[in-house]
Amino acid sequence: MKHFGKIIGSVLLSSAFLLPGSANAEIKERTIRFAFQNAQEHPQGQGAKKFAELVEQKSGGKIKVRLFPSGQLGGDLQTVSALQGGTIDITVLNAGLLVGQIKEFGLFDLPFLFDSAKQADAVVDGPFGQKLSESLAPKNLVGLGYWDLGFRNLTNSRRPVTKLEDIQGLKVRVVQSPLYIELFNTLGANAVPLPFPELYTALEQKTVDGQENPATVIQTSKFAEVQKFLTFTRHVYNPQILIFSKRVWDRYDPEERKLIEEAAAEAKAYQRQVSRDAEAKAVEQLKAQGMQLTELSPEEVARLRDKVKPVTEKFAKEANEAVSKELFAEVVKARATR
Repeated sequence: MKHFGKIIGSVLLSSAFLLPGSANAEIKERTIRFAFQNAQEHPQGQGAKKFAELVEQKSGGKIKVRLFPSGQLGGDLQTVSALQGGTIDITVLNAGLLVGQIKEFGLFDLPFLFDSAKQADAVVDGPFGQKLSESLAPKNLVGLGYWDLGFRNLTNSRRPVTKLEDIQGLKVRVVQSPLYIELFNTLGANAVPLPFPELYTALEQKTVDGQENPATVIQTSKFAEVQKFLTFTRHVYNPQILIFSKRVWDRYDPEERKLIEEAAAEAKAYQRQVSRDAEAKAVEQLKAQGMQLTELSPEEVARLRDKVKPVTEKFAKEANEAVSKELFAEVVKARATR
């Protein structure tokens, strides 16, 4: 009987680990390294902080997330490579920058694709965005949802840009993506691809005349110190994608993966709201810091759209004509309902 009692006690003890309240018993102590390009106070950084808080809370303090903001561990492309090798665990970046891994991701950077952030949400959260996210697995990456960076706008230190011709000859830093290079060269600028951590110095030393980013990035990166003119071109809307190293992910238990996915979903909703609230505030701050702001007329926006149509057609075809049609159909559907 004594031996039988020991067995029963052992079984009960083991069963305790399977009870809902004991889920954290299966979670190991870990530290997740989260690298990203923007400053901690930027909505990207705030989203990362919220994710870190949620992971720690859901894991009962067992899983910590260490944040590396402002490109401390290298530019976006270096970070993606580090994720694939398992030396960094997680990052968030412009979805279009994954074009080197999956060419269809470049479709998100097509100029003037979305009219609003809500349209973009509908497309990236729907079947199209999910399909692209799932395509990352063979590249040793795990997609965990899409964040908001906002519409990109042009700044420079030389002159106000009020019409298409004003872009002519400006040396404009762009992200390291063939589409951006061709986009700005088509608009008459001299596109200069550079990693984000090198951008402030390049602007300060006038290696480049200008750059293009959402208002929140321009403000938190202190570009008003080295740029005088801001034009609301809204030429590209940037959904960002949260990605995890699959090499690391595959070592995690199902319970750990589940809590990370839940934290990612909650952080996504939080980050999007923070980002959109921050945009209007950033514009006011940039104005107060002395930047000269220009809103393009509808006629000039139409001229920009027409000018870059060949870029849209070329990259849509190169990425995958069938997938491009699928995307455009989803955009039309989103426009009709939002």
